[in-house]
Amino acid sequence: MAADGPAGDYVVLVDENDRDIGTADKVSCHLPGGRLHRAFTALLFDGAGRLLIARRSASKMLWPGDWDGTVASHPRRSETYASSAQRRLPEEIGLVCGLEYLFKFEYHAPYRDVGSENEMCGALAGVVGDGAAPRPAAGEISETAWLDAGDPSGLIRADPSRYCPWMLIALYLLPESRPGALGRCGADVGAWTEPSFRGSLRESIRAHLPDDRWRLAGR
Repeated sequence: MAADGPAGDYVVLVDENDRDIGTADKVSCHLPGGRLHRAFTALLFDGAGRLLIARRSASKMLWPGDWDGTVASHPRRSETYASSAQRRLPEEIGLVCGLEYLFKFEYHAPYRDVGSENEMCGALAGVVGDGAAPRPAAGEISETAWLDAGDPSGLIRADPSRYCPWMLIALYLLPESRPGALGRCGADVGAWTEPSFRGSLRESIRAHLPDDRWRLAGR
């Protein structure tokens, strides 16, 4: 078990109840098999309900070049899911906005023979103004796009392998958010919670991992 090192070098290890059990080197926790650790995924929407998605840099160890939610990273030991996301938003995508914590989920997803994600992941949502201009950090994000809530299922269903599994799980679980959380952050996510879209999401998730490899872990 590693001691807390420089920012970004370690992740917080947890048990199945999200209790802190120490820290470990980040790379070692993403090798095949991995070790369960904390992470977060932040989803930013605009006033029309479009989701800002980010393409992972080709230099990433896992899921390089695939589309992700707005920002995903790992909390430091002194941070909550929300405070870590607030820190990373301007660092990774050059935007600042209020974020509402929605829920957390556990998932275990292998990536080819390279490594895996084994995470207790907090999901957060926020709304940015219509004129928001993302400024992606080199080495983290190669490009951004707005995914239209009017027809989200068509794009995701057409090629689920292009989308990171934790993003798909977070979208699928939006209706399971803490009572009032989506309203407090101001996100218009109605189109994202339609039963037909959720069915498409479920199938897309299965393209990455079976049902027994992920679960809602709490609100």
